[in-house]
Amino acid sequence: MSGNLRWRLAVIGLVAFLGLIYTLPSLGTVKQSFLGKFLPDDVISLGLDLKGGIHLTLGVDVDKALANSLSQMGRDIRDQAKEDGIAVLRPQSTADGKHLELILASADKRQAFDDMLAKHFSVLTVNNVESDKDGRYLYKLSFTPRYAAEQAKLTVDQAVKTIRNRIDEFGVAEPDIRKQSDNRIQIQLPGLHDPERAIKLIGKTAHLEFKVVDDNADLDKAQKGLLPPGDELSVLRHRNPDGSYLERPIVLRADAVMTGENISDARANFDNTNRAYVGLSFTPSGARQFERVTGENVKKRLAIVLDGKVYSAPTIQEKISGGRASITGNFSTEEARDLAIVLRAGALPAPVNILEQRSVGPSLGQESIQKGVYSALIGGIIVIAFMVVYYGVAGAVADMALLFNLVLIVAGLAGFGATLTLPGIAGIILTIGMAVDANVIIFERIREELRLGLSARSAVDVGYSRATLTILDANVTTVIAAMVLYQFGTGPIRGFAVTLILGIVASMFTAIFFTRFLFDLWLSRRPADAGIRI
Repeated sequence: MSGNLRWRLAVIGLVAFLGLIYTLPSLGTVKQSFLGKFLPDDVISLGLDLKGGIHLTLGVDVDKALANSLSQMGRDIRDQAKEDGIAVLRPQSTADGKHLELILASADKRQAFDDMLAKHFSVLTVNNVESDKDGRYLYKLSFTPRYAAEQAKLTVDQAVKTIRNRIDEFGVAEPDIRKQSDNRIQIQLPGLHDPERAIKLIGKTAHLEFKVVDDNADLDKAQKGLLPPGDELSVLRHRNPDGSYLERPIVLRADAVMTGENISDARANFDNTNRAYVGLSFTPSGARQFERVTGENVKKRLAIVLDGKVYSAPTIQEKISGGRASITGNFSTEEARDLAIVLRAGALPAPVNILEQRSVGPSLGQESIQKGVYSALIGGIIVIAFMVVYYGVAGAVADMALLFNLVLIVAGLAGFGATLTLPGIAGIILTIGMAVDANVIIFERIREELRLGLSARSAVDVGYSRATLTILDANVTTVIAAMVLYQFGTGPIRGFAVTLILGIVASMFTAIFFTRFLFDLWLSRRPADAGIRI
């Protein structure tokens, strides 16, 4: 065997070895055997249409996010005005959440206030200014259209990222999460069959705040709507032994002394009585802030508020340093773990609503797999038989390349962590036909050269050299189209694109490199003047 054949054999041997190494783990019997201990953990992941699971369509409440941002902007304006010596009263958003209203207490400060808005709050536009009988000015502000559009897009993008982080923590293999038009998010969770828990985990806003409890407030009056200035009425949740919840009224200072933005970690733990709680760790800046807050409120109760409900309100005995805190509330183990997940992943920038919910049964997926396998086998057998009948020995060489090609496709799906979907199976079946297409072009070219009187070796050399460029051009354009499908398509379309790309790349290797090696090896063992029949 010549040196040229040896290095090609080494390349083919290496590719075949890697192909088998990544193909075998996807075979259940092999994975469970002794050999499975030495194989990679990568296996082919099945999509929602094959494995079953949950399909959700969420709507992001962008208007609520903009209203919250507008309210926060009002507090920022009040704080900045205070630093500049300007009195601003009652900044609050309107009922529809689209405008911010505030009162400028001193008429002579109007120019200074307008300058401050232009300098520090250029994303706001002044819609209207009215004076009242006391000489004060009532301002009505809103976000500029450009800023509102940017914030809406950012809100949906952040929601997608937060939901993906939560699902990754939840442990769902190969989730498909993508942004759609009209502020919607599509989620597919293969293999997950507990929709209620998934919805609670995904949809929890998880806005964490620390607020001081006003123990001097009269609860009876507070429940009638008579609250001291700067206070708000909330509920303190208490979990009963039977799993139900009891909610009691509690009065809090409206302004949060700290939020959950500075949380670096959250874990479900157990105390010495084996009750579950959530332990929090703060970032360095958060730790300093928490130390300051607890130092300023010793002997007061600090409420831990999640999504507007108080989970616990312990009394601060002393200044707490070290950057750690805990949330107690008689949680079940599952509740503590899920709460830790959403706190680690971060709060959603806006509430989300479930617009569509579907559960796909695994039996439908199993039936699809069986039909797909049958289709692939029948199509493969027909192609193999046709190639042998029409091209003889050369057809058998193409059939060997076809089987090698299928192994490489399966290995590629497993090695790259791709998800196999029903359209993906269709892509594999399509690849069976396309895999021999390149060999058909080559064989027909070799036939032409043989008719012109060239020897077998010369005909093979010319046939491969002249057909290779045509094959590359055709396959590269198909790969480009498949990449566009993958980039802009939804889950099933992406599954088809993945198998199509893998199939084309594998078929080019097997059709051009592998079959050429087999021809050269065969001809090297025959006399130089021996013919060849194709």
